[in-house]
Amino acid sequence: MEVEIVSLTRRGNREYNEDVLGQWNDGRFVACLVADGAGGHGGGDVAAAIVRGSVLGGFAAAPGLDAGNLRRLLEQANLDVIARQAEGGQLAAMRSTVVLVALDLYENEFAWAHTGDSRAYLFRDGMLACRTVDHSVVQQMVTGGLIDEEAARLHPHHNMLLSALGSREYLDITVSERVQLLAGDALLLCSDGVWEPLGDSCLLQTLQSSDNPSQWIEQIDAQVRAHAKLNQDNYTVMAVWVRSED
Repeated sequence: MEVEIVSLTRRGNREYNEDVLGQWNDGRFVACLVADGAGGHGGGDVAAAIVRGSVLGGFAAAPGLDAGNLRRLLEQANLDVIARQAEGGQLAAMRSTVVLVALDLYENEFAWAHTGDSRAYLFRDGMLACRTVDHSVVQQMVTGGLIDEEAARLHPHHNMLLSALGSREYLDITVSERVQLLAGDALLLCSDGVWEPLGDSCLLQTLQSSDNPSQWIEQIDAQVRAHAKLNQDNYTVMAVWVRSED
């Protein structure tokens, strides 16, 4: 398999961009990451940058899709954020969500790991096949049957998280099983600044009307701008298109 990766991050209408993205590969293994910091300037952006360096650095040292290793990467990133919190001041309360997608291009498999509400999506055969499930208050309401996904997206407390890196007492990390990677698959990683204004159906529609990942990212960017609010959040998106070597 071969992959083409296109990404974009913007600060929206906020004073600072506390989102980060990153990727690493050695020809066989590929790691893609989006992290969304919280805690204000000097806090959220620092936390997200720590997470990126910790996770991608750890993956590069021991690449693979083992679920235990992926979990340990996020656990170590949590400890690294906590260690910097000890400096106090604006760093004391910093947190970050993260979503990591790891691919094995020899075995044609991928897996993802995440905490918080930064998401990964798998689109297959022109349809949404699966996505990560947020660690948030409104997601619990969806799981409990109290509201549907659309109501959750528009809920005034949609950004109330139950888990994020930088947590000393409670950390919920979800790691997927290995999933077969097929030619034509499209993976999308994004912060809540993308999925919250657009919703899953719009992400699918932009994919269906795109011929390549660059066009997809351009359409998502245009749609987020069209839905912009006065307090529009930072937004970050990374598209991974899978093709056969032939």
